Amino acid sequence: MKKLTFLLAIVTLVAFGPVTRATAEETKKATANKRLLLVTHCGGFPHGSVFTAEEVLKEIGPKNGFDVTCYRFTEDPDKIVKDKGVERTALEAYSDKFRGATKQPVGKEHCGRINKETLKNFDVVLFFTTGNPVSKAELADLREWVKAGGALAGTHCATDTLYGESVYGDLIGAYFQGHPPGLQKIKVKVEDAKHPAAAGFKDGMDYQDEMYIFKNVPYSREKLHIIFSIEAGSFNPGKNLVRADNDYAISWCREEGKGKVFYTSFGHDPKVWKDEKFQHHLFGGLKWATGELKGDATPSKK
Repeated sequence: MKKLTFLLAIVTLVAFGPVTRATAEETKKATANKRLLLVTHCGGFPHGSVFTAEEVLKEIGPKNGFDVTCYRFTEDPDKIVKDKGVERTALEAYSDKFRGATKQPVGKEHCGRINKETLKNFDVVLFFTTGNPVSKAELADLREWVKAGGALAGTHCATDTLYGESVYGDLIGAYFQGHPPGLQKIKVKVEDAKHPAAAGFKDGMDYQDEMYIFKNVPYSREKLHIIFSIEAGSFNPGKNLVRADNDYAISWCREEGKGKVFYTSFGHDPKVWKDEKFQHHLFGGLKWATGELKGDATPSKK
C-alpha cells in the first residue's frame, strides 16, 4: 500500500509540477510592471517640459504599472560636430542646448540608441521629441517592433518629429502644422468616452495647453480612432491655420500589425504633466497600448 501511495505521489508531481511552475511564472509576468522608455531627444525646438515629464513619470510611473527609463540623447555622443564654429562632441553641443531649455545636463548615462536590440528591453516607447531621434534604419526597426506587438506612444511634439519620413508620419498618425501663440483654453470633445485614454476628462470640460493643428496628410479619420478633439466654437486657430474640415483632433489611437499606437497633443505646459486629469488620460492610453486595458481602435470614419 505504501509503495502504491509513493508511486501515485510521483505521478502527481510529474503531472502537475511543471503546470504549477508555469502558472507561477505567468502570474509573475502578468503582475510585473511594464517597461517604458521615455525619449526626450530635442533635435528641433527643446521644450522645457521634457524634464518635468521625466520627473513625473519616474515618480508616479511605478505606481501606475510602469518602470521608466529615459533617453535624453539618441545620436552618437562621440561624433565630432561644429558648434558655433568650434569642434566638439555631439553630446557636448546637445547638452548645452538641453540645459538651456531645462537647466539639466546630458551625460552619457542619459544616452541610448533605439534599435532592434534595445527595443527588446521595453514594452512601450513614449516619444516627447523633436527633430530626428532615430536614423532611417532605426525607424525601420521601430516600425517592425511595433508591428510585432510593441507599443508606441507620443505626447505633444511627437508629431513635430521626423518630417519627411512618411513611415513615421503614418505610424504616429499626423504631422504638426502649427499652433496659435501662447496657451489656449478650449473645451474638450470626448469622442470615445469608453476608451481607457478618456479617463480624467468629461465631454465639454475646459482645458488649457498649447493646441496643435495638424497637416492634412497623413492625418485622416479613416486611419485613426479619435479619442479627443476640440469642441467647435471653443477654439480660434487663427486665419492662417484654419482647417477646411474644422477637424481639430487632439488625441487618437491606431493599430499597426499586432502592435498599437497612442498619441495625445497635450504636454507643452509643465503644469499639464502634474495634472491628475492628464495623468489619468496618459496612463489610460499607455495601458491600452500595452494591452492591459481594452478599447476600440476602429477608425472614426468607419
